[in-house]
Amino acid sequence: MVESRHCHSPTAMKKILILNGPNLNLLGTREPAQYGYTTLADVETFCKAHGEKIGYAIECFQSNWEGALIDKIHEAGQAFKAGELLGVVINPGALTHTSIALHDAIKGVDPLPVIECHIFNVHAREAFRHHSWISPAAAGIVVGFGVDGYLVAIDGLVRKTVSSAATKKP
Repeated sequence: MVESRHCHSPTAMKKILILNGPNLNLLGTREPAQYGYTTLADVETFCKAHGEKIGYAIECFQSNWEGALIDKIHEAGQAFKAGELLGVVINPGALTHTSIALHDAIKGVDPLPVIECHIFNVHAREAFRHHSWISPAAAGIVVGFGVDGYLVAIDGLVRKTVSSAATKKP
């Protein structure tokens, strides 16, 4: 059975999907000297509050299973085409460095805007963390802002999408 974590903001407004990959469910308890004491539930709570403040419902999903994340990306592509979803913020965790399948899923639902988000500056960590398979498929990347990076990514997604929509010719 695939275990995953969901949170839904119960509003009818357009949604933003926040995806979190493997081990992010351990935020607050995993290596707190490195990652701090903020839990994933805390992150979800402040993302939902921020979303409501700027007029977007936030749906959060975390899974340690690559396939579950791919399924959510596919669903997000359909919701985007239906006009129900603004885009996705994804912290793929360690799958950043290994998952061609996540890259292909994001490319497969183009033009769904996806913002890649990392708590730490991955380029300042171990060399094996410097490469991202997600970045070439992402509309933008946020790294190194701690858990506040989720808010930066949400704001960036809104600005990029609204700005992009505003400048398109009919």
